[in-house]
Amino acid sequence: MESLPPLLTTAVALLKTLEPEHAGIAAKFEELKGRLLEGRFHLAVLGQFKRGKSTILNALLGAEVLATSVVPLTAIPTFLSWGERRRARIAFSDTKPPEDRTFPDDGALHAFLEGYVTETGNPKNRLNVSHVEVFLPAAILQKGVVLVDTPGIGSTFRHNTEATLNFLSQCDAALFIVSADPPVTEVEIEFLGQVRTKVPHLCFIMNKVDYLDSSERATALEFFGQVLASHGGLATPAEIFSVSARRGLKGRLANDPLLWKESGLEALEAHLVDFLATGKSRALAAAISRKALALTDELIMSVEVRLRSMAISIEELERRLGTFEEKLKEIEQERLTSQDLLKGTNRRMHEYLEEYSEDLRKRSFTYLDSLVREVMEKGNGAGGDETALREAVAQAIPGYFEHETGKAVKVFEAKMGEALRPFQTRTDELIGAIRRTAAELFDIPYQAPESADAFRMVEQPYWVTHKWRSGLRSFAGGFLSRFSSAATIKARMLARIAEQLRALVIENVENLRWPIFQSLDQTFLRFGSDLDNRLKETVAATHGAMRATLDYRRNRADQIEPMRRRYTDAIRQLEELRCAFGAAAGESAVQGRRNNG
Repeated sequence: MESLPPLLTTAVALLKTLEPEHAGIAAKFEELKGRLLEGRFHLAVLGQFKRGKSTILNALLGAEVLATSVVPLTAIPTFLSWGERRRARIAFSDTKPPEDRTFPDDGALHAFLEGYVTETGNPKNRLNVSHVEVFLPAAILQKGVVLVDTPGIGSTFRHNTEATLNFLSQCDAALFIVSADPPVTEVEIEFLGQVRTKVPHLCFIMNKVDYLDSSERATALEFFGQVLASHGGLATPAEIFSVSARRGLKGRLANDPLLWKESGLEALEAHLVDFLATGKSRALAAAISRKALALTDELIMSVEVRLRSMAISIEELERRLGTFEEKLKEIEQERLTSQDLLKGTNRRMHEYLEEYSEDLRKRSFTYLDSLVREVMEKGNGAGGDETALREAVAQAIPGYFEHETGKAVKVFEAKMGEALRPFQTRTDELIGAIRRTAAELFDIPYQAPESADAFRMVEQPYWVTHKWRSGLRSFAGGFLSRFSSAATIKARMLARIAEQLRALVIENVENLRWPIFQSLDQTFLRFGSDLDNRLKETVAATHGAMRATLDYRRNRADQIEPMRRRYTDAIRQLEELRCAFGAAAGESAVQGRRNNG
């Protein structure tokens, strides 16, 4: 990991000694360096009310900045990242601009956050806070970990739980916190069943073990392990960390290493940083190295084409260039055909979205209509309490549509991946054909192209607070209802409610459909552009190298020998870089990348 940034810097410096045509590849090396340095390990922290989640977070941070409360906190996510100064950024779901402030100490930051993320300071989130970002000079954050506090987990409001579940797929791991007293509940086990399908790694923590003696602690841990094995759906025994967040925070604030160790949080922190975060760093470094290796291969081929183009006569170079350009005409026709097919695929995906949305409208109305009828029946069949009906619909809609959003994203990611994969494969084949033709014409090693990145659908940022409209207007029958039968009153009420439900369904399905519609457009636009750019870059590295060398030989013959020396030296340095990137990417990446075709 530490060796990669200098290697990428060396590659950029080398390219600056060559011709301006290589500026595009230099920018790609710079981009890889940025991706490497910005890579972070995102860790969501999950736990029901009063499990000690905020105290554990404060202890890991070594600063008492997050609010703790005897009542549930407002369901607002908080992202904790590294920063040299204490800083908080409050983002709002309305048109209000973000509020960004720095603080002299932990106490000032704590007091500021209380005004936004607690029920006391921001009851029912009347300030329309979307999410909070906190930046701290905390050791664990400096090591690349981003802690994500999710207050809505396990809330009585289904919307908060569903929104968090949708978000979890963007995290690398999650801490699932329970406490020794009371033991794990049925609600937590049910929630765990949903969580474990969303994140690649789960870490289990039993907090408040300091309230138990050694025998009770062993019994509690054994019970939790049995519950996870029998009801949690875990294929292998779960690793459970037993901690005392209260003692850990006290030890961290007092700078007491023994108390910190005895609290169990020292072992947890080591696991998070050394195993989870370091594992991701290694995976990221390997991926970046593979990309850098592919760029180096492309450079080596371009430089070798230039050197071979200097070694043959101008007439022979012109002949080979003509042969190569004929091949490029064939490839251009195939590229245009592929783009036309891509447009057709885009149109069909949008048609499928409309069909999916219409089906969702029907299912949503059926669900809400049955809910209303069920509530009315409980109210003795004559319509019941209008307030109860409104509350039932208001509580059901956000959770229902948040759940449907999660399902829809999965459906369209799978459909898009299936639809676009052939285009990726075909582009790889066209790039391979260009390189193979150049290799054959100049008798140089053929370098197979690296396949494009796996398809990724354009997503909305991290956490999006959806606005699901759920309010019903009054549907009382008025003066004439006094003279109507119960059956007539009920029929009229159902008709009025049904009209309102259809309007609510149309609006909420549109709130779900429109972001997916935009995502499809952006994904196809980016995907098509990426494929075209890959082809253009390959043409520039081969055809561009031949053309540039021919221009030099015709118009700047006196510069050919200095150019030959520069490029001969560049080949040597590129081969050294190639070995270094290959070693970082793994031996399997080095072998088989180059052959004589």
